[in-house]
Amino acid sequence: MSTPTRTREMTRREFILLAAGMGISLFGADRLYKWFVAHEDPLGEAAHSEINKNGPYWAMVIDLQTCIGCRRCVYACQATNDTANGHLWNILLEDEDTFAKPVFITRPCMHCEHAPCVEVCPVQATFHREDGLVAMDYDRCIGCRYCMVACPYGVRVFNWEENDGENPQVPTWGEPEVPRRPRGVVEKCTFCAHRLDKAEERGLTPGKDPAVTPACCVICPTEARVFGDLRDPSSPASLKLAGRQSVVLRSDLGTNPRVFYLLPNEQA
Repeated sequence: MSTPTRTREMTRREFILLAAGMGISLFGADRLYKWFVAHEDPLGEAAHSEINKNGPYWAMVIDLQTCIGCRRCVYACQATNDTANGHLWNILLEDEDTFAKPVFITRPCMHCEHAPCVEVCPVQATFHREDGLVAMDYDRCIGCRYCMVACPYGVRVFNWEENDGENPQVPTWGEPEVPRRPRGVVEKCTFCAHRLDKAEERGLTPGKDPAVTPACCVICPTEARVFGDLRDPSSPASLKLAGRQSVVLRSDLGTNPRVFYLLPNEQA
């Protein structure tokens, strides 16, 4: 069995087991309501967060009303971060039962303010950056996979093998911008932190300028996926949240995710 097939099947199996453990039916009519918990004031949360109080509070907003399930965000992520075939940092699921029309749910790393993966890492290979994003130090990672077990969102993948194959999403959906990770480490979505880190020196603003905005948001043809600083009322993320109720995955766990979802306007 090839490595990509094994990895893809394992990721799906782990996610199904995770969902089942939470009492979630993947295709049940009440699935979204069990996953999503209303979040009253994300802008207020950003203002009161103790992380990087004088700097940006990066967040991603995904509008389920306008997402068309084109998978461009999935492909752009694969290309830009040069992930192995089947190693998805951004997962797309489809729900056909809860609302009047099919709803596509994409799930990157949540970059939790209170991240279980950070708390369990024995070597501090998973850590909070100064701006609050959850990052990986691949040189420190020992492959124990504690972080994968602790993550309640199933967003991490493990490199069982060396990634030496061709990337099927290159060049159609982008070019690699970061080095490939070695065998034996865990990896995940970074919010394209390598782009964010170049923003100040280039005089650009993440969320507004494509060159320093996560690739998944840049490529979205319907602007269903936007990024920005929630402490900046003019950022695309802040504007997208204004006047709409946002929800987050498993807010009952107290992780304070930085990915906010906007539900469709018309419910079934």
